[in-house]
Amino acid sequence: MSTCSTVSQDLAEPIAGTAATATTWLLVEQPGPWGAKALTQSHLDPVLGRALETAANGTGVRVALIRRPGRHADCGTAAERQVYAAHAVPGNVWLHEATISDPERLLELDFAALGTGDPQTFDSALQGRPHAGDPLALVCTNGKRDRCCALLGRPLAAELAASGVEGVWEVTHLGGHRFSPTLLVLPYGYAYGRAEAHAVKEVLHSVQEGRIVVAGCRGNSAWVRPGQAAELAVRQATGEDAAEALSVVRTDGAAPRWEVTVAHRDGRHWRVGVAQGSSLPPRPESCGSALGSPARMDVVTVRELTMTTALAG
Repeated sequence: MSTCSTVSQDLAEPIAGTAATATTWLLVEQPGPWGAKALTQSHLDPVLGRALETAANGTGVRVALIRRPGRHADCGTAAERQVYAAHAVPGNVWLHEATISDPERLLELDFAALGTGDPQTFDSALQGRPHAGDPLALVCTNGKRDRCCALLGRPLAAELAASGVEGVWEVTHLGGHRFSPTLLVLPYGYAYGRAEAHAVKEVLHSVQEGRIVVAGCRGNSAWVRPGQAAELAVRQATGEDAAEALSVVRTDGAAPRWEVTVAHRDGRHWRVGVAQGSSLPPRPESCGSALGSPARMDVVTVRELTMTTALAG
């Protein structure tokens, strides 16, 4: 029986505009097994997991568990945990890290402030600091959510780690199982699908130079899905690869049609028409699910605005 990722790839389902949305990512190390709902189905205290979900709700913060690639012995609690917070909105991109022994301290964070891009609460509550190492490569490997994430994600994470790539972690959930193996790269917050090791290395090398690779990119988590598709379309149309060059500054309309305004930091603007379509023929959105027609973001127009038009809004 074909997996959901095989069917999606065979049908050439587009991946632009499919990234999970979050302005800020909060990543908490938790070794050992993960359930489908990892925050409450792992060795992390489920009461704490529910409290973190509640605290993050509506703030723009997405909480996920991470672990080192490799075999995952059922080892219970971790003496010390690595914690990261990353804000992905261009113009205020940052990645901070901390090491904690008591995960209850995570509840001291001001999630609303984190969501708006203020790292002070992370640094003061957890003695955090700016991350000085390589970019983070987060590979979804949670087979309890979808077997493709284990079958394809875990070998990718292991291959990257074995080849000496720094900053590789397994992560609980990035959405879009049918695009496995899926990857999130921080600090800039761009997600990738159908990732292969050689392509991931190119992506990470580019990120170290402050550049974004568009091939295989699902979008920037800072934007909602129409904005993700629009921003990538402007990058493709212009060849712009600087990581923080573009921002989604306005989204008009509602499903199934939006007009998205994308701004360049040099003052240029584009208006991008995005239409929501249905992926046909029907296919499983995850392994074992009923056949469906998942929404897709189709860019129908990309038009650069004159300065006068841009100022008029």
